[in-house]
Amino acid sequence: MNTKIRTLVVDDEPLALDLVKEYVEKTPFLELVDSCNNAQDAFDRVEKGDVQLLFLDVQMPGMSGLTLAKSLAQKSTKVIFTTAFDEYAVEGFKLDAVDYLLKPFDFDEFMKAALKAKKIIELEGAQGGQPGATSEDGNYFFVKSEYKLVRIDVPRIIYIEGLKDYIKIYLDGEAKPILTLNSLKEMENRLPASKYIRVHRSYIVNVDFVRGVERNLIAIGGTKVPMGEGYKQNFTDIINRKTL
Repeated sequence: MNTKIRTLVVDDEPLALDLVKEYVEKTPFLELVDSCNNAQDAFDRVEKGDVQLLFLDVQMPGMSGLTLAKSLAQKSTKVIFTTAFDEYAVEGFKLDAVDYLLKPFDFDEFMKAALKAKKIIELEGAQGGQPGATSEDGNYFFVKSEYKLVRIDVPRIIYIEGLKDYIKIYLDGEAKPILTLNSLKEMENRLPASKYIRVHRSYIVNVDFVRGVERNLIAIGGTKVPMGEGYKQNFTDIINRKTL
């Protein structure tokens, strides 16, 4: 990316606002396009369509930073929260924020967060602006997990488990699953239907890793996942085609 990342700073405290503005201006790949002391003005500024990154205070009079971030959920603008209260970190993660800076933070901490945003914006730009977009050959994609982008190699997916607003992606060779804010429906649409089969409202399995089937339980990846009646026929048809 040769152009600078267009950045908006939002904070109701003048000293904090000035400090973050100074940090932005010191960062070679950021461009300060504006600053606001309240969330409503920030929302109006983002609506103009030229803001890529938002350094956003959480606690402000009127609309909070969290409320503003929720209103931007369908936009491409990335958010880094800045706050003096660490209890908002979990909520920030749920809102898919790039990072969470706890005040007072120094320039090094600021730079680490800014670099995360830069990496995400560059990757999404290369992938047509779609977070979690697949590569052209469909062999891998990226998801956001714990404030970073994680590469998922499609052939290594053993199964995916849905957990309300999140999913767990279990990979061959990894001890722990990748937790990311996404839906099974989105994964079902992205993955090749010939191998990655929805077998339950909470599970997608890779048939290459299926070790056996017993009644309504599928042995896969060292565990057993249930098979829902509404999904049974499609899975059974695929297994039958591979049965001697």
